[in-house]
Amino acid sequence: MNVDWNEFTPETALAGGLLIGLASAWLILMNGRIAGISGILGGLLDNDRDQSNSRGWQLAFLLGLLAGPAIWVLFHALPAIEIRASYPMLIAAGLLVGIGTRYASGCTSGHGVCGLSRLSPRSLAATLAFMGGGFATVYVIRHLMGAA
Repeated sequence: MNVDWNEFTPETALAGGLLIGLASAWLILMNGRIAGISGILGGLLDNDRDQSNSRGWQLAFLLGLLAGPAIWVLFHALPAIEIRASYPMLIAAGLLVGIGTRYASGCTSGHGVCGLSRLSPRSLAATLAFMGGGFATVYVIRHLMGAA
């Protein structure tokens, strides 16, 4: 393993983590809602009339996610994006993530950030499964299939 020290930015990573923690804590304290992106997006797209009163905060939350990079650009250049996968591979990965979030009743942000902070056993199991699946996938692709 080789660390690219020019790209090692613990200060911005810490700042980002603190902002995520503050935003998720604020959401649960002020609104009683979990900051799980799949649930927020799913609730926004759901046509259930009982959910219509929550669309405002869901839309604001998602717009805030999109506004983050726009604000970052005011102070720093965005990092170069490099995707080494084909479109079919990206589509398959997206579908698998979507299916996984349905089976796990939430996504990595909902379980990993909010669920673990609430000491949820279900979130611990889901986060261990997410991480284990990610580790196994990287191992198979890089070491068994020989891809970089």
